[in-house]
Parts: sequence; C-alpha cells; structure tokens
Amino acid sequence: MNRMIENTRRLLAAGLLVLTASCSTSNTLAPSTPDVTNAEIAGFQNVQPGSEEDFILNVGRRTYFTQGSAALDSVAKTTLDTQIAWLAKYPRWLLKLQGFADDPGASETALSQRRADAVMDYLAAGGIDRNRMWAKGYGKDRLVRDCPNAACRSQNRRVVSNLRDERDES
Repeated sequence: MNRMIENTRRLLAAGLLVLTASCSTSNTLAPSTPDVTNAEIAGFQNVQPGSEEDFILNVGRRTYFTQGSAALDSVAKTTLDTQIAWLAKYPRWLLKLQGFADDPGASETALSQRRADAVMDYLAAGGIDRNRMWAKGYGKDRLVRDCPNAACRSQNRRVVSNLRDERDES
C-alpha cells in the first residue's frame, strides 16, 4: 500500500514538472510577442487622444448596476469620474446614454431609463453640460448575453456611454 502511494506521488510530481515546463513564459516560440506586461498591442499604437477609440480603450464606456437598481455604486462613480474628466477635456463630443435592464420582475424599460438618467445626472453634477447628453432606456433590447444564470445576466444591467458628433434620438 505504501509503495502504491509513493508511486502515485512520483507520477503526480512528474506530471506537474511536465505541466510547468509546458507553461513557460519564454519567448522562444513567439519572439515577436513582447515580454512586458504594459507593452503596446499591435494596432493600438495610433489611437489618437480625444478620439472615440481613446474613449473606449482608455476611459471605459459601460456603467454597471445591481439587480433591480438604478443606484450608482462606488465602481460606477469611478468610471463616470473618468468619463467626466475626459469629456471636459474634449468638449466637441456629444454623449448618448443607452440604458439596459435584464432584471426579472422589473419593468425593464422604466428601469433602464432610470439607469440612463442616473448616469446623466451624475455626469451633469460633475460639470458636463446637459445639452451635450441625452438618455434613453432600451429595456431588454440588445442584450450582451441571453442567459439564465445571474452572473451572466449582470452584464445586461448597464448604461453604455456612446460618443456622437450629432444628436441621435433613436
């Protein structure tokens, strides 16, 4: 019995060594891959400050909510504070705030509108002119994921801040 346990341990140790060797972070297989965590990714070196790509990549355009709520938590406020700073720096942009809800038992359209309004109110309180923004609730339209489990559905409880050159009420 002890011999069988010892052989099992050796086999497991050998397997771990093989697994560890196969997970090497060496660049021998892909020399063109940067080995620095913060290295620029191909295709993103030419993102211009103040562009829509800059907003999407460096600011973040999604604000998430807890189930059944339109209240902004500290994470949401941090995202919106970053948006405020960026929008203040680049005043040429208009902002369409699209609210979404996937909350069982709630009036999704009304809740999604309250979420979009909450984001607009926060941005306005932070100094962004209300004339640059408009908010619309879409309810369950345009789900990120259509799924039954709560963790997945939470991705649908959001407001997306979209930059626009001109007003678009759709």
